[in-house]
Amino acid sequence: MPSLLRFSYASIQGVVQLLRRSIQSLLRESHPCRDCSEFRYTRKRTDSCRRLGSPTNTLVPVQQFDTADGVYDVSWSESHDSLFVSAVADGSVKIWDAALPPEANPIASLHEHTREVQSADWNPVRRDSFLTSSWDDSVKLWASDRPSASIRTFREHTYCVYTAVWAPRHADVFASCSGDCTVRVWDIREPNSTLLIPAHDHEVLSCDWNKYNDCIIATASVDKSIRIWDVRTARAPMAILNGHGYAVRRVKFSPHAEHMLVSCSYDMSTCAWDYRLEDALLQRYTHHTEFVVGIDMSVLVEGLIASAGWDEIVYVWQHGMNPVV
Repeated sequence: MPSLLRFSYASIQGVVQLLRRSIQSLLRESHPCRDCSEFRYTRKRTDSCRRLGSPTNTLVPVQQFDTADGVYDVSWSESHDSLFVSAVADGSVKIWDAALPPEANPIASLHEHTREVQSADWNPVRRDSFLTSSWDDSVKLWASDRPSASIRTFREHTYCVYTAVWAPRHADVFASCSGDCTVRVWDIREPNSTLLIPAHDHEVLSCDWNKYNDCIIATASVDKSIRIWDVRTARAPMAILNGHGYAVRRVKFSPHAEHMLVSCSYDMSTCAWDYRLEDALLQRYTHHTEFVVGIDMSVLVEGLIASAGWDEIVYVWQHGMNPVV
């Protein structure tokens, strides 16, 4: 079974996963409707509002760029509102400028990883660098103002590195998770990782930092569980969240509620959780008809969630309301 699972992950191509602040681009011209308590969406600031996900409203691409291979991840620049970086299945890292036409993009194409690039994450504190992780078992650090060569390569994982994500309040600290079943915490000022967590008994596909408590990390695994860890006492998880039927592909903490997180899975569902509660599952959403591989929450609008799946659909909806299918 593990070999079959690994093959399924290696076959993922063509799906753009959503990262922190990706919703900010989609909803750059959104606003709360004053006439109701629900968040509503309009592409222009007019007096008419239309409900997100309703048959009369469709998210329209602002810009579109073609790639020669699948895109596994994207991350917006923290210093320039039109720049973003993508992780591509051909092993490249590409930087794009949404203010330029497609024929002028990408503005940079970086070729240091030797296998598929799985994740990308822009530094939210220093804002001048980003991380990429790859199936070549490495994480690379890049400077955004001179991306022609990486600054440093981190090689301690022994299998695919599925996610590398910066700590939300520490400019030099990040976490990574891997198919070697571990999570590592790194300080780029140190020669080696500063913490090793044997997080699961199966591959760890995703990890994320709590936005309010920088000692708390969530991990998601092939074992169908989500685990919450305190890096100060990491010998055992603080909480184990069970509820997905297959591997959990991505987990993200809320930028607005300290104890809330969302997840998506190969069971075609997305879930919202409160890890403090005995019955931690707040709500399950089953609007996708294929594997769900991307999920995120808006930093601008509390409770606004976006998900992306193999059904080639991106849903954006308010927590507590069912997306219109």
